[in-house]
Amino acid sequence: MMSLIPPLRLLLALILGAFLSLFAAAAIAQESVLSKYLPEVAPGELVQGADAFGPIQTDTPVSPVLKAGAPIGWAFITSDFVGTTGYSGKPIHTMVAIDKDARIIGVRLLKHSEPIVLVGIPDAKVKALAASYLGMDLAAEAKAAGSGGHKLDIISGATVTVMVIDDSIVRSGIKAARALGLGGMSAGTATGPKTELNPDATAPADWTALLGDGSIRSLKLDVEQVNAAFAGLEDKRGTQFPLKEAPTDTFIDMQAALVSVPAIGKAILGDADYKNLVNWIKPGDSAIVVAGSGLYSFKGSGYVRGGIFDRIVLIQDDVTVRFHDRDHRRVALATPGAPDFTEMDLFRIPGNLGFDPTKPFRIQLLVQRQVGPRDKVFTTFDLGYQLPGQYLRTVAAPAPAAAPTATVSSEAGAATDEAQAQQQLWKKIWLDKKLEIGVVGAMLLLLTGVFFFQTAFTRNERFFFWFRLSYLAVTLVFLGWYANAQLSVVNLLALFGAFVSGFSWQAFLLDPLTFILWFSVAAALLFWGRGAYCGWLCPFGALQEILNRVAKALHIPQWTLPWGLHERLWPVKYMIFLGLFGASLMSIEQAEHLAEVEPFKTAIVLKFVRAWPFVVYAVGLLMAGLFVERFYCRYLCPLGAALAIPARMRMFDWLKRYHECGNPCQTCANECPVQSIHPTGEINPNECIDCLHCQVLYRSHTKCPVVIRTDKRRAAVAKAGEPPRDLDALKNHPNLKGKANA
Repeated sequence: MMSLIPPLRLLLALILGAFLSLFAAAAIAQESVLSKYLPEVAPGELVQGADAFGPIQTDTPVSPVLKAGAPIGWAFITSDFVGTTGYSGKPIHTMVAIDKDARIIGVRLLKHSEPIVLVGIPDAKVKALAASYLGMDLAAEAKAAGSGGHKLDIISGATVTVMVIDDSIVRSGIKAARALGLGGMSAGTATGPKTELNPDATAPADWTALLGDGSIRSLKLDVEQVNAAFAGLEDKRGTQFPLKEAPTDTFIDMQAALVSVPAIGKAILGDADYKNLVNWIKPGDSAIVVAGSGLYSFKGSGYVRGGIFDRIVLIQDDVTVRFHDRDHRRVALATPGAPDFTEMDLFRIPGNLGFDPTKPFRIQLLVQRQVGPRDKVFTTFDLGYQLPGQYLRTVAAPAPAAAPTATVSSEAGAATDEAQAQQQLWKKIWLDKKLEIGVVGAMLLLLTGVFFFQTAFTRNERFFFWFRLSYLAVTLVFLGWYANAQLSVVNLLALFGAFVSGFSWQAFLLDPLTFILWFSVAAALLFWGRGAYCGWLCPFGALQEILNRVAKALHIPQWTLPWGLHERLWPVKYMIFLGLFGASLMSIEQAEHLAEVEPFKTAIVLKFVRAWPFVVYAVGLLMAGLFVERFYCRYLCPLGAALAIPARMRMFDWLKRYHECGNPCQTCANECPVQSIHPTGEINPNECIDCLHCQVLYRSHTKCPVVIRTDKRRAAVAKAGEPPRDLDALKNHPNLKGKANA
């Protein structure tokens, strides 16, 4: 127990330091991001014809965009208005300019740390995405009437980043326009009399009348319209696979109604199903019916795999509602004259999302077209909905509250809205990755079972060999090349930076697999040390070991470094980690560049599709691993070094040893894949990767001298007619007592 006191003191000191850093960061007044980046941007680069920026306003972080001394727009940075962070855990800083009509007249992506530039997607493509927002009517976005909403251009392989850029530009633009009163918008609530649902309203009795007065709204598209929409996209691959049906054939006829309004709900669902609806939704919730027919399904099959309907989304102002399987029910229509729809579905809108049934909204339909084995092209269409006036009534405006209270309430409401928006974003990402999360969970559960029941798993050498090789193959192919869930020392540097500058869970929840893996690593460090990740869950480590197995099968000679040299090369990776940590204190961006000492991005994330110096470096390390197993892990990996430091606090020693291990037997030390066993027999937990090979040898009847000697003595005793039941009985046998020390 005394040996645990210094590590515990160190842990407490680190925790205390993190909290002090958080308090210190909170106490420092932060200036706007705009003040930092405005001097770096030429006005003409943001808005064509502009020649100067005016002073930043004191109450709102915006700056006038000037042309010949006259304002032609206002510039702001998205991260000053919304807190959405990117896949990397950092904000995507985009400078946006809007004019007096709340139209976007300038967009420039200033800085991002998104790892998508490392997975084969050029940075220029991301910047082009940001530039596509030029001309967007933010007033129309806020009202979300008709087809005023924008069409989201999805970059295949960069869904999260596209969503973050879209969310930050649109929501910050609406907030800035409201703060400045542009485009008829205001910072406060809607001007004019406030309305609420009229419980005494009545609805027409047949489908045609409901459609005619706006109680039901529709979106009808034929094949010709859809083909034309794909032909108008910048990505011309969509024109290579046009629909072959007749141009006038119905692609989709989608109709929707707000059935949580009592009159509309009873007219469409009937009295019995409307009562079921009332029992299903909670007070404050709303519900819509969406029905459709034609060649295209508005539901698709994504909700079956991932629990989310990825083809439709409800948008109202800066509120986005994506529907999940738990908020969905199939329904029958009771209205006379209703068409023969192939799909009729009921969707619940939770009340805590900020949806207002009295305001206009739109349902955006995502239409996809397969253009390759894994590539798709997307376009969107909008079904606009506004509740007809007969279902609303005017309510008296409440008396204005005292100014201080209103200010506090407004600030609190803004903070709540921002938190909800960020929460919805990461929740959607988690739901979209349900399958991957399930597979990772199963891998972690299986690995935990291997460690807890290692005696049973390592009893059969051949079985364990193929089991471990298969597990490493899944780690490499699924975790690495498919899911890109390769942990990096950059994650640790970002975590430290977050503690210093202000910690936010949202930044880390945007990447579900990395989040889960880091939590599992933290737990494993307390139980087993760093080997649980380094030996089983690291894709690059798996790649090294698999290649080394192939090298051994091809009889490529294996080099074992002299113990003295090997022991002196251990500290190199710790020096690299400390160097990166020190660099991160001065500049996290510089530390990220230096972290290219890790070949993970090249070999795993990019799959070697990168500039040749990076490929040569990664291949060189893998070639060294053909002769010295896990060469990079042993001597250069800063992530392994970072994990080894807290691993000193592990609570248990799971690896079993005999008294003879190290003196005189050197079998385990000679066969250890990473030379983590001292000649004296002790296992160095800082270097051990928990491959459990020593545990296989511990029970080997052909390699372990202790077991072999025990087998011979057991056979001798059995031959004498007194077979002992187990090893302990053999050690205490009167004829052999004192001769075996195993």
